[in-house]
Amino acid sequence: MTDRHDFDPSLSADERERLAVLAERLERDRPLPSPTFRGELGRRLLRSRRPGEPAVTRFRLWAASYTLAGALCLAVAAIGLAGVGPFAT
Repeated sequence: MTDRHDFDPSLSADERERLAVLAERLERDRPLPSPTFRGELGRRLLRSRRPGEPAVTRFRLWAASYTLAGALCLAVAAIGLAGVGPFAT
């Protein structure tokens, strides 16, 4: 559950204890989706939208797209740190 030692040390012991009890209650009573919903969600995520296209291919396309977008953002930030471009400081 919750580590009782990861709260702000400036809090009183009573406040830390109450926060720990609340955290444990929230973790214990957290609602879970029904097994039917989870199963349907899993099948839907794995199902291909286009006939003949495996889900793995679509996942790889998404992963490549996000990787390319992240690399582009890092490149723009690096150019800005170098003192050139739209985000130069």
